[in-house]
Amino acid sequence: MFQSLNAMIRDEDGATMVEYGLLVALIALVALGAVQTLGGNLSSMFTNVGSQI
Repeated sequence: MFQSLNAMIRDEDGATMVEYGLLVALIALVALGAVQTLGGNLSSMFTNVGSQI
């Protein structure tokens, strides 16, 4: 009984999966923010170039 309880306590597969999930979510948020920022900057740059031509 104690061996199976001890094995469950030492099992870190679930914790590792949660950590990877949090990492993926953080990377997705950073990428989304970068795309939104760059998209706005590129849009105004193309508008400026188009108006100068």
